[in-house]
Amino acid sequence: MTKASPPDPEGFDVTDATALAAAITAGQITACEVMDASLAACHARADLGAVVYLDEDMARAEAMAADALPAEQRGPFHGVPFLVKDLGGSARGLPAAAGSAAIRAQERKPEADSRLLQGLRQTGLIPFGLTATPPFGLSLTCEPDGMAATRNPWNPALTPGGSSGGAAAAVTAGIVAIAHATDAAGSIRVPAACCGLTGLKPSRGAVPGGPDFANHLMGIASELILARSVRDVKTAFEAVVQPMAPIALPERPRVAIALPERCGADQCCAAKSAAEALRDAGCEVFDIRAPDRIGAEAHAIARTILAVSLAEWLTALEISDDQVPLLAAAMAGEGRATPATALFAASRQLARLTHRSRKLFNSADAVLMPVLSSAPPVVGTLDLSGSSPDDHMVRLEAFAPNAALANVAGLPALALPFGMANGLPLGVQLIGPPGSDFALLKLGALIEARAPELSFPSPIAGLPA
Repeated sequence: MTKASPPDPEGFDVTDATALAAAITAGQITACEVMDASLAACHARADLGAVVYLDEDMARAEAMAADALPAEQRGPFHGVPFLVKDLGGSARGLPAAAGSAAIRAQERKPEADSRLLQGLRQTGLIPFGLTATPPFGLSLTCEPDGMAATRNPWNPALTPGGSSGGAAAAVTAGIVAIAHATDAAGSIRVPAACCGLTGLKPSRGAVPGGPDFANHLMGIASELILARSVRDVKTAFEAVVQPMAPIALPERPRVAIALPERCGADQCCAAKSAAEALRDAGCEVFDIRAPDRIGAEAHAIARTILAVSLAEWLTALEISDDQVPLLAAAMAGEGRATPATALFAASRQLARLTHRSRKLFNSADAVLMPVLSSAPPVVGTLDLSGSSPDDHMVRLEAFAPNAALANVAGLPALALPFGMANGLPLGVQLIGPPGSDFALLKLGALIEARAPELSFPSPIAGLPA
């Protein structure tokens, strides 16, 4: 593995959202200057297709208000620009469309924040736009309906992953330092791995999904952020976490490394190197068989839930099949053809798989695995232009094996970068039992401190020196 250094434009020397907020609070730069730089970066990097909606008036008004806020009222992310995913928890005034041209045409602007966005806004983040997602979040790449495909800043021919691909591209390119993301079958972790970022899929129920619970998906979906550091993820999680009994790590944590059968050499190497980093930090590390069987079962359960949810969603919005991509229409048709008995059976399988997944942690505090089986594919490889849900879902599972396991079993999963191969970052993930989110973040910090350095543009790219 080698280090790589994409062109780093001249800018303010900050590393992540925490450092950026500290610079604003210290008076080194104003929230208005930061927001102006972020807006300029949105336009300068429009070629990436990361941002699908901007409200520049909102952005500048909120930044001015942030600069006027007394010091005692400033949160840990004070004055930091923030982009919201075009799918999931809503932000007031930002018309999320789930990557769908048909929903986009309805121009529905939420009048209030979701509970999650309320909590994130209280940290000082300033939402001002929306990031790209594939239609209805149905892919692990990012090609919004009726808009340009989203591209990976490390190599624009490749995808940044999905479905939170716009968020990943925006943070990687330095458009923002931190962005909202969601995960129903790997949609935080896959783009994190494609772009060299950090992202936590929280435990089931750990973060709020209300008040409308539009992204509930029978409990398999969760939301948080994509960022460049473990500390940014921890701060965001602390701001929104609901009451739960956290699991503490023992003095010498036990970490099992599991390499899926379908795993490329570079991805396996990254996981093994991350395991060595944990061993160097004092953890007990040992090998186990990868949970490929229950991972495949989880993928099948998630498919049923996603198909039925999409069918219900299109009906509720009065959107016909000819208004959505072919594959989305086929998935919706599959959902309509699913009887209530089959959906109930899937809910029972979900409960059973959740119970069975606990065996992974009989002798381990966390399991370390690759996120992906290979490097990010070329843009368009996994778009929704096909008509076969079977083919599409098989390809998604092959690209991110076992990704849906954490979602269906309700487990927290933390994606982290570890090294480079062929000019692209490599990603690993730590999975733990429900409630071990903070424990995973602690282990993640150990990995982060020992990981090969990645050189990103300064967030926000183009800040005045």
